Amino acid sequence: MFRPCIDLHEGKVKQIVGGTLGDASVRTNFVAEQPAAWFADLYRRDNLTGGHVIMLGSGNEAEARAALAAFPGGLQLGGGVNAQNARDWLDAGASHVIVTSWVFREGRVDWTRLGELVKAIGKDRLVLDLSCRKRGDDYFVVTDRWQKFTERVVNEETMKQFSALCAEFLIHAVDVEGLCRGIDRELVEKLGRWTTIPTTYAGGANSLTDLEEVTRLGGGKIHLTIGSALDIFGGRGVRYADCVKFNRAAGR
Repeated sequence: MFRPCIDLHEGKVKQIVGGTLGDASVRTNFVAEQPAAWFADLYRRDNLTGGHVIMLGSGNEAEARAALAAFPGGLQLGGGVNAQNARDWLDAGASHVIVTSWVFREGRVDWTRLGELVKAIGKDRLVLDLSCRKRGDDYFVVTDRWQKFTERVVNEETMKQFSALCAEFLIHAVDVEGLCRGIDRELVEKLGRWTTIPTTYAGGANSLTDLEEVTRLGGGKIHLTIGSALDIFGGRGVRYADCVKFNRAAGR
């Protein structure tokens, strides 16, 4: 299934080359004229639930809250989430909160923090972000705007262990994120074999064929987020209307 996104950077809806987020000059593919709530309302009208709002850095809270208010219960929220503010974001309208850096501290899983988060909101409202970069033959979880490698490898053992503590996974293939050069087929196929809970993959999609490929390679268990290639984000590879049709044809 197609799942939409709203990426916020410096208070604007943008599409960014993911691997450059920690650089002095971030590479930006698109900056929207419309506010975040405009996109949220579009997704609401087309009944596209399960998408995410990601705050990339500071200065994005007002736009994020406006988006959640425009589509209450329809969007997940990530970026700076911790055990202290998670409930507030759910009360603001998020269906789930998405967490990565707060749980992965100094390159390791902080099980105490993860336990606090589950206790605060329950695992059914938690999405763990296992966005990763490839090093050698393995995919490692990366944190802090995708710049820091952790010691945790994304594999069947990791996904089984975490699936007992969350409702879904969100996984950006950072090495291809924002480049519109096609999906990481190897990663998608592996995720389809490993996951037992809903999982959204993002990174590199540049055609409707990629949506069909993710559905096939992932065994129907992997959702796809399309960003920079989408026409509503200035892209030329994929029509938003076609993604809506794809979901409807699949019975969504």
